[in-house]
Amino acid sequence: MRILLLESFFTGSHKKWAEEFKRFSKHEIEIVSLSGHHWKWRMHGGAISLAQTLSAQENLNFDLILATDMVDLNIFLSLSRTWSHSIPTAIYFHENQLNYPWSPTDADVKLQRDNHYAFINYASALTADHVFFNSQYHQDAFLNALPKFLKAFPDNNNLETVETIRKKSSVLSLAMDLEKLDNCKPAKIEKPNRAVVLWNHRWEYDKNPERFFNALFELQEHGIDFQLIVLGESYGKRPPIFDVAKEKLADKILHFGYAETFEEYCKWLWMADVLPVTSNQDFFGGSVVEAMYCNVVPFLPKRLAYPEHIPEQFHATFFYDEDDFVVKLQRRIMDVKYLRVMDTTQYARKYDWKNMIGAYDKAMETLIKT
Repeated sequence: MRILLLESFFTGSHKKWAEEFKRFSKHEIEIVSLSGHHWKWRMHGGAISLAQTLSAQENLNFDLILATDMVDLNIFLSLSRTWSHSIPTAIYFHENQLNYPWSPTDADVKLQRDNHYAFINYASALTADHVFFNSQYHQDAFLNALPKFLKAFPDNNNLETVETIRKKSSVLSLAMDLEKLDNCKPAKIEKPNRAVVLWNHRWEYDKNPERFFNALFELQEHGIDFQLIVLGESYGKRPPIFDVAKEKLADKILHFGYAETFEEYCKWLWMADVLPVTSNQDFFGGSVVEAMYCNVVPFLPKRLAYPEHIPEQFHATFFYDEDDFVVKLQRRIMDVKYLRVMDTTQYARKYDWKNMIGAYDKAMETLIKT
């Protein structure tokens, strides 16, 4: 079958997912995209640009149209109706703007948060023939938040549409090329005597870097010894805590900043021992899964999508309660030998494309048969 994949924010994990799906799938996938800049404008106007790009093409014989959450599916279909009217449609939610926590420094928050971005997600989900979410947590969070969101409008709230969306929704976990991390694993990993703490997320508000670094400051004051690797990408203005941490933890830092190549990123992952996660939001947690695959022991809050990654019988080992985060992290860091005999690769492997592509291809095939 021939699949049209629409992505109006083609960068980072969105770009990686689309390109890898195209590479691993047995189906023919054509990606039509826009660069990953100005995300709000991409949600407003990206669908128009995507439709115009396709209108200039000759071969528009697709079996399925698959858009991501950054695309206004309604606008795209209205502008493409001459050729798309009989083609099944689906939308894949990497994230959504209804549940996404905004930074208090965002200009839109100061002007009162604009619901339009969330409404685009809602309307696109309502329009699509099928809705895929990258985790069970994500699906539940979105559908459970919709009634309150719709009730905020003055009348004709259409609450029955929530059940309409629910009936055509399913979970299709994010797939990742994790085996690629094996290819750049050092032949011999020279780890220091002290535990190596890792940050490998975006440098943004929703990842809650303040709690992460404040915990490390507290451990440092208590004389707890560790080393630190800080990876990840910064989009625009980054939280000031990163600059504070770079100065206060200078003697503990092995690396601090964006890794320019995948090989460099990979090298640092294999060097790390423990990944304390403090995020306010994670609809899946790709950076956590990558670290786990490299045998970095995750230290996770028991919320968001994280409980789905590890069998429930092992939750006591890998999860913390909000009020004992620092105490339990200290124990982990001090027991470096214990960290280095644990096997977390086994929990991440299920998300590798080689294990997921069958489910992806089957899910797409089912949509053209219904």
